[in-house]
Amino acid sequence: VQLQASGGGLVQPGGSLRLSCAASGGMFAIVAMGWYRQAPGKERELAAIMSTAGTTNYADSVKGRFTISIDNAKNTVYLQMDSLKPEDTGLYLCSVVTVRNINWGQGTLVTVSS
Repeated sequence: VQLQASGGGLVQPGGSLRLSCAASGGMFAIVAMGWYRQAPGKERELAAIMSTAGTTNYADSVKGRFTISIDNAKNTVYLQMDSLKPEDTGLYLCSVVTVRNINWGQGTLVTVSS
């Protein structure tokens, strides 16, 4: 399984970014796709996750600002991030949960700074 994440970069506070992560290769049936993030010196935390049935879960710190979506036909998960804050800075890793395992992408770096 290969997960290719993209869309990170440098953005000013209040700005927006859209992350995407495409899953390819042989894999078991996908049940959920999501994004985790890890800030410098901190533990990895869930940002948002969505089941293929449409159920979503967001970290309290991103509710109302981030929106996760999945294109099931393309095995691709997106994270629209609006009203970004400096504390959103970190490495964003995509995750694909299948009926048998959890797969991780290499991550894309998001830096929110003026």
